[in-house]
Amino acid sequence: MKTQILPSLLAADYGSLADEIRRAEDSLADALHIDIMDPGFVPNLSFGPDVVALCRKVAPGFYRNVHLMMRRPDLYLEPFAAAGAQTLQLHIEADCDLHRTLKRVRELGVKPAIVLNPETPVEILRPYIGEVQEILVMTVHPGYGGQKFIADCLPKISWLRERAPDLDIMIDGGGNETTIPQAARAGANQFVAGSYLFRQNDMRAAVADLRARISACARTEV
Repeated sequence: MKTQILPSLLAADYGSLADEIRRAEDSLADALHIDIMDPGFVPNLSFGPDVVALCRKVAPGFYRNVHLMMRRPDLYLEPFAAAGAQTLQLHIEADCDLHRTLKRVRELGVKPAIVLNPETPVEILRPYIGEVQEILVMTVHPGYGGQKFIADCLPKISWLRERAPDLDIMIDGGGNETTIPQAARAGANQFVAGSYLFRQNDMRAAVADLRARISACARTEV
């Protein structure tokens, strides 16, 4: 299974956002991870559809992975799809009919994905595994970047990989040169890194180093 590395735009310099988007693309990462935060769902507020549209304008060939940390993501699918989201990640903890909402994501021509918070039992995902192309296991509590990786989430990744050997499994939160290989060993193949990558003077070298570390320990194809 192919490895993917995704810089998280949440950790970028907002005063130079277009340049930061280009820097992430130039790093040869696989996609840009864009966190959309609803303060009714997490203790923070971030971007809207206009930032997704900016990413498409600045780097049209750079894949846009959009994470909706929202209480009612079902009310915002169309604006984000129209802005250029190519994957929409929806929380299992959201207040909507998730089966219906995932169906609508597919109807919009967008890749459907589901997200699990650290405190939520992984077994709750069982009815949705066949409806998504990607599952994101949060390895921090959503809302802020720069948090410490929660290693207790690793067994959730292994549980999912055993039941869905061909599914893309992503981690987000506390990703760095030490924790990302741990997640790869557990069975993840997609890795979000925000603060770790955007603080690097040479992001391309950091992405290449992560690929090498993952390749050395994982069952994924780099």
